[in-house]
Amino acid sequence: MTNPTTAETGTRTAVWPTLAFRDAHAMAAFLVAAFGFRQSALYTRADDPSIVEHAELRWPLGGGIMFGSAGKDDGPFGARPPGHDAVYLVCENPDALFARATAAGADVVQGLRDEEYGSRGFTVRDPEGNLWSFGTYWGS
Repeated sequence: MTNPTTAETGTRTAVWPTLAFRDAHAMAAFLVAAFGFRQSALYTRADDPSIVEHAELRWPLGGGIMFGSAGKDDGPFGARPPGHDAVYLVCENPDALFARATAAGADVVQGLRDEEYGSRGFTVRDPEGNLWSFGTYWGS
């Protein structure tokens, strides 16, 4: 599969999956160590730094995720139950990423495999129960 050109995708990221975590600090550390995200923002509550109001992790091939602490407020984002999300991310070397993710403790849901549509990838579960699928498929 080839990487879509900038002309096809634009230069800015338009889709940001947004998750809620029981322990947002621990999950930020896990996602950086296990999957190779880069932390670009993390804002905590002034009177309680254990509560993450908003954070962003960037994906090496573009885009990223936003997240915060579950239960941080009664609003629609703060009140969501954590551990029920699923995200797909394009990666260039799924074999190396699989080794990295499992070494960091990700729970294997579907091991490395080649799909009939040309992708190679895998799915793991993070410590809070979310599913993370990685593969070489860029979409059509």
